[in-house]
Amino acid sequence: MTDSNFYLGRSFDTEANQVMSQSVTYDPADLTTHAVVTGMTGSGKTGLCIDLLEEAALQKIPAIIVDPKGDLTNLLLHFPELAPSDFQPWIDPDLARRAGESVEQAALAASGAWRKGLDQWGIGQGRVAALKDAVAFAVYTPGSDAGLPVSVLSSLAAPQLDWNENREALRERVSSTVTALLGLVGMDDIDPLQSREHVLLSNLFEHAWSQGHDMDLAELILQIQAPPFDKLGALPVDAFFPAKQRTALAMRLNNILAAPVFEAWREGQPLDIASLLYTADGKPRHSIFYLAHLGDADRMFFLTLLLSAIETWMRTQSGTGSLRAILYMDEIYGYLPPNSNPASKGPLLRMLKQARAFGVGLVLATQNPVDVDYKALSNAGTWFIGKLQTEQDKQRLLDGLAGASGVTPRAELDSLISRLGKRVFVLHNVHASQPKVMQTRWTMNFLAGPLTRVQIPALNELAGASASVQIPSAAASQVTEASAIDTQSAGVMPTAAASGVGATQAPAAAPGAVPADTGSQTKPALPVDVAEYFVPQSNSLPEAFAAAGQTMPAEALIRHVIYRPALIFSAKIHFLDRRVGVDTTITRAGLLKDPPASGGVRWEDFTNNAEPFENLEAAPAPGALFGSTGSPFTDARRMTALHKDFTAWVYRTSSVKARVNSSVKVFAGPDVSQADFMKACADAAREARDAELAKATAVLDRRINTLQDRLAREERELKQDKTELNQRKTEELGNLAELGANLLGLGRKKSLTTQLTKRRLSEQAKAEVEASEQSVAQYQADLAALLEQRELLTREISDRWGEAVNNVSEVSVTPKKSDIYVERFGVAWLPYYLVQYDHQTIELPGFGKQLPE
Repeated sequence: MTDSNFYLGRSFDTEANQVMSQSVTYDPADLTTHAVVTGMTGSGKTGLCIDLLEEAALQKIPAIIVDPKGDLTNLLLHFPELAPSDFQPWIDPDLARRAGESVEQAALAASGAWRKGLDQWGIGQGRVAALKDAVAFAVYTPGSDAGLPVSVLSSLAAPQLDWNENREALRERVSSTVTALLGLVGMDDIDPLQSREHVLLSNLFEHAWSQGHDMDLAELILQIQAPPFDKLGALPVDAFFPAKQRTALAMRLNNILAAPVFEAWREGQPLDIASLLYTADGKPRHSIFYLAHLGDADRMFFLTLLLSAIETWMRTQSGTGSLRAILYMDEIYGYLPPNSNPASKGPLLRMLKQARAFGVGLVLATQNPVDVDYKALSNAGTWFIGKLQTEQDKQRLLDGLAGASGVTPRAELDSLISRLGKRVFVLHNVHASQPKVMQTRWTMNFLAGPLTRVQIPALNELAGASASVQIPSAAASQVTEASAIDTQSAGVMPTAAASGVGATQAPAAAPGAVPADTGSQTKPALPVDVAEYFVPQSNSLPEAFAAAGQTMPAEALIRHVIYRPALIFSAKIHFLDRRVGVDTTITRAGLLKDPPASGGVRWEDFTNNAEPFENLEAAPAPGALFGSTGSPFTDARRMTALHKDFTAWVYRTSSVKARVNSSVKVFAGPDVSQADFMKACADAAREARDAELAKATAVLDRRINTLQDRLAREERELKQDKTELNQRKTEELGNLAELGANLLGLGRKKSLTTQLTKRRLSEQAKAEVEASEQSVAQYQADLAALLEQRELLTREISDRWGEAVNNVSEVSVTPKKSDIYVERFGVAWLPYYLVQYDHQTIELPGFGKQLPE
C-alpha cells in the first residue's frame, strides 16, 4: 500500500451482496476536479471521508477541514499500538452503560474490533504509525479557546495581492467579507447593489485595501461615521447615507466589538492559509476547524472569511496539474443552497470553477441532495454516492449528475444506487471508463463519534498540536462605544491623518509631561548636504493613546504638532548568484533618535531590516513646531563620517542564505520561505517519483490488468460450471428415481443406458468445475505475486525520492560594493502630538511605526 493512489476499499458485488478481493484505489490528481460525497445518516459517509483524508495525510497532502458536528476530530485518534488504554479516554460512558459494559470493557472491545478490522483490510500497524507522523494535526475552535483559537479579525487585513492586477477577485472578496459582517449583526439576505450598508462598507474596504492598508473592526466603525471620501457614486456621502443612520450602523458593529464574548475572536492563529497548510519547517498540516459550538450566524461569518482567505491564497500560487491542497467540508447544507445566495456561496462557486488550475481540490459532503445547488456542483469530477434516504433525494442527485461531463447513463446509475447498503458507495469518476461499486475500508483512526468542545484540549494535547502562528490579544485596539462613536471628541487636527488606516502601532510608552523644549515655529537650519525627511502623522489620537497604554479621555484635544529630529538610514543591497537561484534585494534600515555626537554607532542595534517609514513627505504639516537640534545633525563632517560608516557596515555584515537540493535540482534564495522551499523539493521529488514509477510499473500494470481480466472471466466461468454441475446432479438423481420406479413396475420404462449417460455428464461437469477452480487459484497466485513485485518496486522508488527531499545544503551569498545603494541618510522629523486634557499637557507620538529601541 505504498502506491501513490489512495486506498479506499474493495470492489463490491451488488448481485451477490459481498465484498470482492480487488482493491479500489483513487488517483489524488483527480481531486483537482473536486469531489462530492453524499449519503444519508448511517450510510458510512463520514468513514469514507476519513479514509480519504487518511490517505491524503499519508501522501503528505495538506488539508483544511471544516467540521460542523465534531465527527472529523476523530482524525486525531490514531493508536498504532492498538492498546485498550489508548481507546479508553475516548469511550462514551453513556454508550458503554447502555450496552451493559464498563468503560474498560468497551475500550477492550474497541481495541479488538480495530485490530481485527485493520487486519481484514490488510492494514498493518506500521501504516497507522506512519499516519500519525505524516502530517501535523490540530483542531481550531474559532470563537472559543477550547481548541487552538483563531484571530478572525486578522482576515480584515489587506490581502497580499496587487489590487490593480486582481481588482475583480479582490472586489469579490470585499463583497463576501461585507456580507458576512452584516450577517453577523442580523442583516441577512441583503442585495449588495441595493443595500446602502453593503455599498458603504464595500467602499471603505476597497479604499483601504487598494492602498495596501489593513482594516480592523475598530477602524471600520470610525470610518463609517467619518468616511475618507466625499462621494458615493454621484451623490455626497451624507445624501446617500445620512450621518445619523451611519451612526446607527456603527453602533450595531460596535456592540459586537464591545461584547466580552467577542474577545475570543481576536486572539490566536490568524487566517494565514500558508501557515495552516504547512508548519514553519515545511511539514504538511491537517487543520480542522471545529464549529459545533457556534450559532448559524457565527458559522456563516467565520466560514465566509475562511473561504475568502483560501481563495486569495490560491490566487497567489503558480499553476499546477498536481493536487496541492484539499479543502474538505463535512456538511455543505445551507452554504451552497439552490435558491438563495448566502455569503459563503460566492467563494465556493468561484473555487469550484477555478481552483483546479491551482491544484486545490474541494471535497464537499452532504446528507441532503435536495438542498444543494447541483448546477454549481456540475464541475465536480468525482461523486461518491451512498445510500440515500428518499427517492426524491436519489432523483435530485441523478438530475444533478446529468449536467456533469462523461456521466454514466441515468438508468444504470439509478439501478446501482438503489442496491446500496451501509458502507457501500458508487464511485463515479469522469476520469474512469465506468463507475465502480465499492465497500469502504476500515478506518485507521478510532471512530469515537462526535467529540464535544470539552474534549478538544485533550485531543490537541494527544496530537501535540499548537498554532503555527500566535498573535497577541488585540485588547489594546479595543474601542469603547464612546470613543468609537463620538469622533468629535477625538480632537484630531485637520493636518493629522485622522483615519490612521494601516498604521502600525508604536511601542507602548507611558505618556509624560511635556519637556522643557516646547519647540519653535522656525525650523532649525541644517547643513546643505544633509537630507531631510518628514514622517507622516499616521496615528489618530485614539491610536496614540492606545500605543501609550491608555484609554483616551473624552475631553482630550491636540493643541500642537511638534517635530523632533532623528537619524534615518536605509540601504538597498542586491544579491545575484544565478548558480544557486539568488536574485534578490534586501533592505537594511532603521532610525536612531539620539545619535552620538562622536564615536561609532552599533548600527545593528537600531536596524529593522525594513524601511522604518514609507511615503515620507517633503514638507511639514502647516503650523507645526520644531524641536531643537545639535550635533551630529548640524555637523556636516560628522554626518558624512556616519554615512561612510553605515555603508561599510552594510557591506561587512550583509549576506543571504541560499538553499540547494541538488538531488531534485531545486534552488531557492532568501525570498523563498523554508516551508515553500521544502514544498518545492517535495513537489519536484513527487513528480520525479511519479514519472519513474509510471515508467517502471508500466509493464507490470499491463500484466496485472490482463491477469485481473482473466481472473474475472475465469470466476464467471466457474460460477457457470457450478450451476451446470448442480443441474447435472439433479438430472442424474431424477433419472435414477424413474429407473427404480420402472423396476418396481410403477413408472415409465427407463433404460440403464440413459442413467449411465446422465452419470457421465455429471462427471464431465464436475471435471470442468475442478479445472476452473484450479485456473482461478493459479490466476490469484500469479496476481498476488505481481502485486507484491509492484509494491516492492513502488516502495523502493518512493523511499529513494523521499530521502532526496531532505538532501538540502545552504550557501552564503555576499554582495559586491557596487550593488549597495544608500537610499536614505539624513534627518527624519518625527511628529508628536501635544495633547491637553484634565488641566495637563502630554506628548504622544503622532507616527505609528515600530522603532528599534
